Parts: sequence; structure tokens; C-alpha cells
Amino acid sequence: MHDNKDILILAIETSCDETAAAVVKNGRVVLSNVVSSQIDLHKKYGGVVPEIASRKHIEKINPVIYEALAQSNMTLEDMDAIAVTYGPGLVGALLVGVATAKAIAFAAKKPLIGVNHIEGHIAANYIENHDFEPPFICLIVSGGHTHLVYVKDYGLYEIIGKTRDDAAGEAYDKVARALGIGYPGGPKIDELALEGDPYAIEFPRAYLEDGSFDFSFSGLKSAVLNYLNRSKMMGEAVNINNVAASFQQAVIEVLVTKTIDCAKQKRVNKIALAGGVSANRGLRQLMKKECEKEKIFLQYPSPKLCTDNAAMIGSAAYYDYIRGIRHGYDLNAIANLRLDDKS
Repeated sequence: MHDNKDILILAIETSCDETAAAVVKNGRVVLSNVVSSQIDLHKKYGGVVPEIASRKHIEKINPVIYEALAQSNMTLEDMDAIAVTYGPGLVGALLVGVATAKAIAFAAKKPLIGVNHIEGHIAANYIENHDFEPPFICLIVSGGHTHLVYVKDYGLYEIIGKTRDDAAGEAYDKVARALGIGYPGGPKIDELALEGDPYAIEFPRAYLEDGSFDFSFSGLKSAVLNYLNRSKMMGEAVNINNVAASFQQAVIEVLVTKTIDCAKQKRVNKIALAGGVSANRGLRQLMKKECEKEKIFLQYPSPKLCTDNAAMIGSAAYYDYIRGIRHGYDLNAIANLRLDDKS
């Protein structure tokens, strides 16, 4: 493969509203991981505004990269490659990262590696558990994605199921908005759910047709909105803790059941969680309980590695790097890049 020299990668991530850069050694050791979040900027709009996100990335990207290099006590000269997220995500936001990475790779004469954002989320699981390796089943749940993936090997994925409508995180944000508790919805609903009764309100669970590993959350979201509207019209008081807990229970039961069934069907005894919603306590607890029952090993990153960051991009890039994957300066941002598209 290569001699025993450490491989150092500078990674850049700008797919949504976090401007992030990191220096990662050998795909598993994070020497720095700098994230500049824009949550407060977008809060008042109740969601991410693409134009504002892109402008903010342009402002933040150089300072964030300098900081990542400074914290790792490294220079660009020390790097073996420059990695960047090129999709999926907001196209304007992605372009800032891609253009910056191309410029740095060109100026510093370093190879360029484009990384799929979802692959980054999966790779976040390699950072804190150095013994964790494929094959495993990974449930990726974030604001924009809900995927059930069979990770056969590094960089080798089979998408077993995905959402047919809203992503889980999207449903969380919409329900949070309806409850008037603000953005981002996931952490806030998780918080309220701790105080509520998950079985107080009977919301639907969408398992879809037999044997399907796809997800659907739009019916559940509509059911919650209908419940809130009906209560309002009848003048009944709404216990938002119970609504949050019952909604969350309906989401996580389906996520957990399908993930465990998928592992059994593929005869894989390891499951990993990835993406922003995988920081959800309700989801982690239920998944843990069911995995213990089935004697399946469960791996998930600590919360700071669940949300968007560049360390996970550096980890994914390492496995591409040692397989000889390089990208040219024609690398472009692809808003709807698929995980199994290894072009």
C-alpha cells in the first residue's frame, strides 16, 4: 500500500451552514477540528437560508483553515492531500469549499480528494473507535438525509433504504416550528421528550410495504400538525412535552426496527449511527436497548462528531487516498450527489 509514513490530510466541509476545517492523521487521529457554526444567524428564519450561508462561508473559510493548521502545529507543506466535501448539500455553500480546496491544492501542489458528505458522516465512526471497521450497517439520520446503508468495506456502500419524502431531521424541524419552540428542532424536541409521555398520543408509524427498508415521515408530520390544529379548534390545552415525546417515539421506533431488521437480513452484527439526528438521546437509548437484546455491537460518534464537521471528511478521504482516488481541478459541487456514485 504505502510505507509506514503517516498520511496527513487537510479537510474542508461547507455543505450546509457550518464552515469547518480539520487536520486528520491516517484517517483516525484528529489533530485539529475547527467548526464555525451559523445557527444563530439562521435562527430567526427558522431554517438555513442558502444565500446567507454561502456569504458566511466566504467570510469564515480562510480563518477556519488557518486555525485548523495552527492547532495541529502543521503547515500546508506537511499535508499529503487536500480533501473537500463536494456534495450533497446546498450548491452555493459547497462551491465555496470546493473552490477553496482547489485553489489550495493547486498552489501547494497537493492532490485533491472530493468526498461525499454522507460518506463523511459514516466515517465519523472510525475516529473515536480505532478498532471499528466494516462490514456494518449504518443508519444515517440528519436534517437532509435518512439512509440505511450496508457498508461492505471502506468506500463500498449499498443503499438498502432511504426516505421517500421528508428526512427525519426535516420532520423534527417542521414539528418544532408548529410547536413554536424554534430552530434547530431536533435538540429541542429531544429535550422536551424527556419530560413527556411517549405513549400519550397515538401517532402513526410508517413501516411501508413488507420487506421495505425505506422511510416516510411526511404522514407522521401531518398527523402531528392535524393534532395541534384540532386541539386549537376545540380549545383544548396541548401538553407540548407529550406531543414531542409521542412524535419522537413514532420516529425512533421505525428507525430502530428497520435498522435491526436490516442487520439481521444482511447477517451483520455491527450497527453504526451517523448524522446530526444520531445525537438524539431517545434514538441512542432505544437502539442500544434493542442491540443488546439482539447481541449486536453498536457504535456511534460523540455528539460533536455527529453534526457537520471536517474531521469526518478527513477520515473518509484517507480511505480514498490509500485506494488511489484523486480528483482533478474540474471537480464540481453536486447538490444531490448519491452515496453509491463513485465517479
